[in-house]
Amino acid sequence: MKHLQADSKGRITLGAKYAGALFLEIEKNGVITLEKAAIIPERELWLHKNIDAKKSVLKGLKQAKKGTLKLNAIDLDKK
Repeated sequence: MKHLQADSKGRITLGAKYAGALFLEIEKNGVITLEKAAIIPERELWLHKNIDAKKSVLKGLKQAKKGTLKLNAIDLDKK
């Protein structure tokens, strides 16, 4: 276990490894836990909540990476 001491403003440094990182602070029963986090833009949140849509997008990204094309793909520009 590493000993850390807060400075006069109550700050504790985590070191350069975590510079610029975003954390969630969870405090329970006097124990503070920091969990690294990422921000998802609100306009994209629906995709993370919709499991079927997310699976479809991930499948499409894999196919695009492999260069495989679906022959009966819908042309979205024509709709």
